[in-house]
Amino acid sequence: MFEYEMHQMRAAELARQADHQRLVGEARKHRAAARRSARDEAEGPVSTPFRKIRFMRAA
Repeated sequence: MFEYEMHQMRAAELARQADHQRLVGEARKHRAAARRSARDEAEGPVSTPFRKIRFMRAA
């Protein structure tokens, strides 16, 4: 009887772990989708970063 109860507890723990991993995976997918949509909707940089300046001003 004790072994059966241990088996039941282990099965329940594995089910909880599987549910947790599934939720974590779904959250990652949703965050990645939100980042993609935010990147697509972005208006772009307002100011030009210094590393993109190709020509220096003449003295």
